[in-house]
Amino acid sequence: MTPPPPRKAQPPAFSPTEFRSALGMFATGVTIVTAMTSEGKPIGLTANSFNSVSLDPPLVLWSLARAAASLPAFSTGSHYAINILAADQKQLAERFARRGTDRWAGLEYQRGSGNAPLLDGALATFECYNRSRYEEGDHVIFVGEVERCTWRPGAAPLLFHGGRFYTELPL
Repeated sequence: MTPPPPRKAQPPAFSPTEFRSALGMFATGVTIVTAMTSEGKPIGLTANSFNSVSLDPPLVLWSLARAAASLPAFSTGSHYAINILAADQKQLAERFARRGTDRWAGLEYQRGSGNAPLLDGALATFECYNRSRYEEGDHVIFVGEVERCTWRPGAAPLLFHGGRFYTELPL
């Protein structure tokens, strides 16, 4: 008789730095997730933890560190937007990744569903109803139900791999 599988994962056989390095080998697109606070102020952050979940209903997900100052606003707000960045938006990605700066100074944007800021020039945008949240480890996983989406056909994406930005290189 085969013994039952373990009910709990074994302790990691690697350091947090090694894990982060291995995760960095997965090339991703770059997004800026935006919303409005209850006081009507725009918030946003650079994230590459974006993925599709379902076509019917249309669902996407992203995750945010529990330690993030913006967690209360994203957790309680009704809507947010996921702005997928184009190849020419590297500086915008860096701006929204920095702490202690006014990320919105002089920035043009439109208002989408629930007043979530839609960034001008984005490769694609997903306007999401804040459907559900799941606490896992040191992050919260947000699942959004997409109410509207737009995209720019033919535009090149901004990519992230191994701690560096890249643009599309056709094979």
